[in-house]
Amino acid sequence: MQGITDHDNFFLIAGPCAIEGEDMALRIAERIVSITDKLDIPFVFKGSYRKANRSRIDSFAGIGDEKALKILRGIGERFSVPTTTDIHADEEAAMAAEYVDILQIPAFLCRQTSLLVAAAETGKVVNIKKGQFLSPSAMQHAQQKVIDSGNDRVWMTERGVTFGYTDLVVDFRGIPTMRSFGAPVVLDCTHSLQQPNQSSGVTGGRPAMIETIARAGVAVGVDGLFLETHFNPSEAKSDAANMLPLDQLEDLLTKLVRIRRALP
Repeated sequence: MQGITDHDNFFLIAGPCAIEGEDMALRIAERIVSITDKLDIPFVFKGSYRKANRSRIDSFAGIGDEKALKILRGIGERFSVPTTTDIHADEEAAMAAEYVDILQIPAFLCRQTSLLVAAAETGKVVNIKKGQFLSPSAMQHAQQKVIDSGNDRVWMTERGVTFGYTDLVVDFRGIPTMRSFGAPVVLDCTHSLQQPNQSSGVTGGRPAMIETIARAGVAVGVDGLFLETHFNPSEAKSDAANMLPLDQLEDLLTKLVRIRRALP
């Protein structure tokens, strides 16, 4: 996507885990835009219009598909930034494509051929999250499904590898491996720190490690960073254990830009 992936700096995909309402989404977007404009970081606003993968049936799933998608479109128009959301089923691809610029394929669904084809056929950028169970080299097959469907606008996102039953680790060797396939590669700095499958039915996380993961990712040459952020993560209705407090974002990005500028 011109202006995002062809910039000297890394790009940032950021926003709340889920769209909880228009006011919260606008406030978060406005703050991120002010920071990324200041630091010259290309920015894509992210928010899930619906949360389909929940640990428990009583977990927050969304405010209504059309309502949330309209909020995403409004943010893109108001701040002149691209927007993205995840899709979970074939029929969602065309629907979501009416509102956002980039379709995100969740990690658990990265091998779903019909979903990848449906996303590709919209002509939108397709950002495929690497499954926690998948090797980096296997992602070339997911990429090829999109290309063979007539769309070469593919990104890939590293979001950690399953380690035991309740933890994830990031193998940074995977970033240059996936970049060798010719697509931009993103590092998901928040979901990579999840601690899933907790006995409570609520996913845990290690947000104190977000800076560590992000610094390492920039140092090994990721094209973009993905992170979820919220004014008060403890009150967020989804992924509260993993999000970065919004008031910490500018300091983190300032450090990361310095690292990027130091690279040969």
